[in-house]
Amino acid sequence: MSHEVKIPTVGESVSSGLLSVWHKADGESVVAGETILTLDTDKVSTDLTAECGGILRIRVQAGEEVAVGQVVAVIEPSSEQAAAVPTPVKSSAPVASSESKAESSSSKKKTAAPAPVASSAPAVSAPVVHQAASASSLREAVSAANDALGVLKTSGEPSHPAPEGRMSRKKMTPLRRKIAAQLVMAQHQAAILTTFNECDLSAVMKLRAEMQDAFTKEFGVKLGFMSFFIKAVVSALKSVPSINARIDGDDMIENHYFDIGVAVGTDKGLMVPVIRDVDQKSFAQLEKALADYALKAREGKIQFEDLQGGVFTISNGGTYGSLLSTPILNPPQSGILGMHKIQERPVAVNGQVVIRPMMYLALSYDHRVVDGKGAVTFLVKIKECLENPVRLMLGL
Repeated sequence: MSHEVKIPTVGESVSSGLLSVWHKADGESVVAGETILTLDTDKVSTDLTAECGGILRIRVQAGEEVAVGQVVAVIEPSSEQAAAVPTPVKSSAPVASSESKAESSSSKKKTAAPAPVASSAPAVSAPVVHQAASASSLREAVSAANDALGVLKTSGEPSHPAPEGRMSRKKMTPLRRKIAAQLVMAQHQAAILTTFNECDLSAVMKLRAEMQDAFTKEFGVKLGFMSFFIKAVVSALKSVPSINARIDGDDMIENHYFDIGVAVGTDKGLMVPVIRDVDQKSFAQLEKALADYALKAREGKIQFEDLQGGVFTISNGGTYGSLLSTPILNPPQSGILGMHKIQERPVAVNGQVVIRPMMYLALSYDHRVVDGKGAVTFLVKIKECLENPVRLMLGL
């Protein structure tokens, strides 16, 4: 008896999606639990697996919009020999030309490659940064730090087919359309303003270098930069509660919890998974949560629930080499912190010019909720926390 492959419910308010990829060709054998298609919605990208084994008969081609509950294929029963040896079965459909087969093979190879997603921050072998450190050793430390900053760093660039002629046209995915709509809505509905500061990451780099081996051995996860920034954000939000608030009609809602979103860039678009109650989590728990999201993103298993809520967002453009930017709010939140590339710069310390690993910080905020004094106070608090990381780790 044939089994119908239907589009499942993937999240509240999601009624349709884009059937972006078939991982098996029409007429191929599939086994139970094998990934057969990828569905892109305006929330998440989801892989669907076969519920039983047999021969796949595709009814809806890749690139088409499909509704929840729609039948997109059937799996026909096959002989034991066909099920054991997954070989293409002659389809009743017309035989494709050699050119079409080549294109199908090429497409299949591309989609089989893992999408570039966030990875957990690697260990840093950066030398301890002292005022008298040599320029070459400091450069090595900064280079290693920028590599380690990659909790949000992608593992590669998405591949795109070469356009025919001077331009090409393709439909926007539901996720990309949703991102575009959200960005425009944020610009129209909030009074966005950005303020800047910079911080010296010498102390964070030194502390990580000294504690990395012991931390990794004790907790089974590496100590990255992002956990320091998350903890610094919590401390700053407690100092300036107005940034942990939002407007709802004629009311102002102030949140008394700290669910922080960490923006992740993938080839499918921007996602912001949320880490819950970060004020109650240790550095090790934060690093494990970040690593779990990295794995889920890499395997395409981030769920709609992972993206819901969040009172504040951290975005790390530094992983791509950005030196400075003005991040856009993630509605209905009232603030977003932009991290940037760590760069050696001359700074004045105790009346002397020294070279230090510096990072520009940017806070975009809703000026309807937060005034300028509060925004500046928030960034100064972030700076103080990162330049005194021992106190941050002790919760002082």
